[in-house]
Amino acid sequence: MRGRARGPSPLPAAAGRAWRTLGAAFVLLVFVPPLLLLVSGSLTEPGLPPPPTPQLVPEPVSTTGYQQAVELGGLLRASLNSVLVAVVAVPLSVLVASLAGFALTRIAPRATGVVVAASLVALMVPATALLVPRFAIFRALGLTDTLVPLIAPALLGTSPLYVLVYHLAFRALPSDLYDACLVADLSPLRTWWRVALPLVRPVTAGLTALTFVLTWSNFLDPLVYVYDRDLFTLPLALRSLSVLDPTNFPVFLAGAVLATVPALAVFVLAQRRFLHHDDPTGRD
Repeated sequence: MRGRARGPSPLPAAAGRAWRTLGAAFVLLVFVPPLLLLVSGSLTEPGLPPPPTPQLVPEPVSTTGYQQAVELGGLLRASLNSVLVAVVAVPLSVLVASLAGFALTRIAPRATGVVVAASLVALMVPATALLVPRFAIFRALGLTDTLVPLIAPALLGTSPLYVLVYHLAFRALPSDLYDACLVADLSPLRTWWRVALPLVRPVTAGLTALTFVLTWSNFLDPLVYVYDRDLFTLPLALRSLSVLDPTNFPVFLAGAVLATVPALAVFVLAQRRFLHHDDPTGRD
């Protein structure tokens, strides 16, 4: 009697789901309690002395801190500035990084090795070591006290790490796929846009979320380049709330909640691609 053909073992998939579940549980255990305390602290009535111990449900519950945070810190204008920077810088950074990573898979292996080695060396350079030369360049160009210095790094892919991640993702695609694109007479640009980039959607989702969070929470660059209060981004506006007296700590915590919500929303939207996905083609 002929044995019945068996499909792939379900054990690897089950193990993957188990690891993802453990990872999600760890993230919840580490990050949810501080977030709950942050929200509860923001709902405390401003003007009262801080409680001796953290309270999960403050008494009385008040939203006055949110109103004062928007009025005193100028969070509305600062949020619009941060959104403007993120809307321009995040897509531009992802596009440039993906183009550079794809280009590394199309050039000679020796040249690729040189570029990868140079990128690794660049990753070891502290960001603070580049502040002075970057400031001198932007000042000579007359671009200080504008939002341009906050967006300009996206023209270089923001970080060499993004280029290397895309390079590894594109290199993992089957070589027969690229050969088929050559047979179909697709140009390198069309191959990148129509074939390679859609197949690494989980990588794009992860890097987009990471770039957004780093751009949204960037404090050092606005502090160095922006002086006009009307151009303050959200981290700089929160800094103005941090100098309030201790009885007004709910105002600062309310501002922190408002600044945290967009980053959490982006991760919730992106996690479907880079956490709960096994198919490298990006299909469910």
